[in-house]
Amino acid sequence: MTHLTSFRTLTDPDEIAEEAVDARTEMERLFFAHEGRPAHKWRRYLEVYDRHFAPLRAAAAEAGRPLRMLEIGVANGGSLDLWRAYFGPEAVLFGVDLDPACAAFDGLSAQVRIGSQADPAFLARVVAEMGGLDLVLDDGSHQAAHQSASFRALFPLLNEGGLYMVEDLHTSYWDGWGGGVKRKGTFIELLKELMDEMHGWYAPMKTSLSGMRLDEAAFALHLYDSVAAIEKRRVAAPYSVFKR
Repeated sequence: MTHLTSFRTLTDPDEIAEEAVDARTEMERLFFAHEGRPAHKWRRYLEVYDRHFAPLRAAAAEAGRPLRMLEIGVANGGSLDLWRAYFGPEAVLFGVDLDPACAAFDGLSAQVRIGSQADPAFLARVVAEMGGLDLVLDDGSHQAAHQSASFRALFPLLNEGGLYMVEDLHTSYWDGWGGGVKRKGTFIELLKELMDEMHGWYAPMKTSLSGMRLDEAAFALHLYDSVAAIEKRRVAAPYSVFKR
């Protein structure tokens, strides 16, 4: 197996133009057409976004209400521009960041609030201001403890049918981010425990990492390279059907 020790970032306009030619999804086309504030994403994430965000957008449109998205990690503000282009003018978009400089992006493509993603009270105030929550994208500090704290605080606040996505999970394997292979406390290890919780119908689980029973609240857990997406939907007790 090949282990990557360095990572390539495309910055050359000609190389980026070549990538744009291969854009197949709406999210890919929007990303490569983006201009203005910098947006920095791993190439493979764009397909994952479109796969999971498109159904949420469609559901909100069908219900006749705005989609409500919270992004953890504002950085240069470019990703908030991308979500605005994708979800449209009616979407309620908020970003949170610990860096006070990110307040400069408040009121542009989204509302920006300054605070820690590890502070449950701060996150609860932001969600209350948003009027609800359909989608969380954690692209914040990538620190293991912060990712877990945000999930525990926000997943219970997600609306029925909502989605919780965490990206850059490769940091779960890096010591500088509180990670390490099979190291307790990383989000990768938390995901393994969540898989057990989702099967709580078949074996008693002593704890709930999210503050709620995931066997009754998590419909699906999707795992990609460095990205996890958890669908929140009420789940009835399982039963089989025998049809003659």
